[in-house]
Amino acid sequence: MTKRYALISVSDKTGIGDFAKQLCDLGFSLISTGGTAKLLRDSGLEVTNVSDITGFPECLDGRVKTLHPMIHGGLLAQRENKEHMEMLDKLGIATIDIAVINLYPFKKTIQKDDVTFEDAIENIDIGGPAMIRAAAKNHNDVTVLTDPADYERVLSELRETGNTTYETRRYLAYKVFAHTAAYDALIADYLSKQCNITFPDSLTLPFEAVQDLRYGENPHQNARYYKELINTEGALTSAEQLHGKELSYNNIADTNGALELLSEFEEITVVAVKHANPCGVGSAATLSEAWDKAYNADPTSIFGGIVAVNTVMDKETAEKINKIFIEIVVAPDYTEEALGILSAKKNIRLLKLPSAAKGVRREGYDCKRVSGGLLVQERDMKLMDEVVCVTKRKPTEKEMQDLMFAWRIVKHVKSNAIALAKDNSSVGIGCGQVNRIWATQQAIEHGGENTSGSCMASDAFFPFDDCVRAAAAAGITAIVHPGGSKNDEQSIQACDELGIAMITVGMRHFKHS
Repeated sequence: MTKRYALISVSDKTGIGDFAKQLCDLGFSLISTGGTAKLLRDSGLEVTNVSDITGFPECLDGRVKTLHPMIHGGLLAQRENKEHMEMLDKLGIATIDIAVINLYPFKKTIQKDDVTFEDAIENIDIGGPAMIRAAAKNHNDVTVLTDPADYERVLSELRETGNTTYETRRYLAYKVFAHTAAYDALIADYLSKQCNITFPDSLTLPFEAVQDLRYGENPHQNARYYKELINTEGALTSAEQLHGKELSYNNIADTNGALELLSEFEEITVVAVKHANPCGVGSAATLSEAWDKAYNADPTSIFGGIVAVNTVMDKETAEKINKIFIEIVVAPDYTEEALGILSAKKNIRLLKLPSAAKGVRREGYDCKRVSGGLLVQERDMKLMDEVVCVTKRKPTEKEMQDLMFAWRIVKHVKSNAIALAKDNSSVGIGCGQVNRIWATQQAIEHGGENTSGSCMASDAFFPFDDCVRAAAAAGITAIVHPGGSKNDEQSIQACDELGIAMITVGMRHFKHS
């Protein structure tokens, strides 16, 4: 009977000792390298070093050990190809039927706070990817494993029939190429940052699955949730779910929007979001007071919404939240009393995200998939450029505070966007309209009686003075917008005529999706 070989070389040694022992029990002989070989021998297993197979010692500090025809010939030879097998026999190369290999821990290395560029480079695997790609290419004959989660599936089939099924080998080959693609993408991403390349000519974004979702935006759409492989501080993927059923696609999208807006505030703040738009924002000396402001800004829309806060959730605020139906609460932490109160409701999801207290603003790419392509831009990390008062009347100190509060909000509202604010609270929000006057009218209508005395922010300039006149008629006293329209003077003149203060900040914040 032809001797069967299993080549084992792993950095993730989870379960490898037991797996290798069971392979030996099934009649396989082991070939291994370095630390893996030592571990297997320490487990009482007989192992042949790769250098004994190749007849060539490991060299260059271990950089070269498996890059040899005696290894790759055994992986790539097609068993049903007579010429291949005759060549192996002539060269004295044994076939390798199982390859168990995972790669140098590049991701873990670059996540270390004290990592050097040299350390990162040394943890780029060369021989490992070459071997698993060779084995995966020849999956008709070779079983290749890169994930300990697949060990039992392979052992089960080997016990039952003495071999793995073609379906399993093809699936494991797919996992190899998915793994090496992500591995190489991570390396390319790291090196692009070292070279200060913002937009590479070829873009591959490395992500890994977090969970399967029940469906996407609608029940007929399948969906899955993925996360970035590194640098997840401040991201929703770093949150710990303390209570409630799994998040849905829309839950995740809306909660992400709430966290992005929350990151604009250092003071104690409550942000409520509904259908990806803020519906209530409040800042105050206590969380309970901030909740009152956010809730009173729009008590209708907040029902069934997402609430994000940037301080520890307390008993008083939890009791108020529990009076209505809220889908999700995100907080840096919860007091024991608050957690008990909120978790009494079955259908609320409670998320703990410590970085929500820090106002972490995440740099990186903002991507939008379009048919046949991908739009990629830098994330909108800035708030404003130069603040200029363009009217005869300057904003009062109180108006300036309200203008800046509204400006932080309108940045995160779908365009065309208008936000009204007063006393560190949103008053009315107009979102996603096809013209600016409709967004203004919507915000004024939502603000109702509270609109009078509020200040208005517009995410882009005013093409006409109609929004200014509508604002004055509703009792709005000051306006902030980017400026830059050829008709700016028309709106400025209307403000001077109506006694409204106006400032421009030189920065637009369109948000189309």
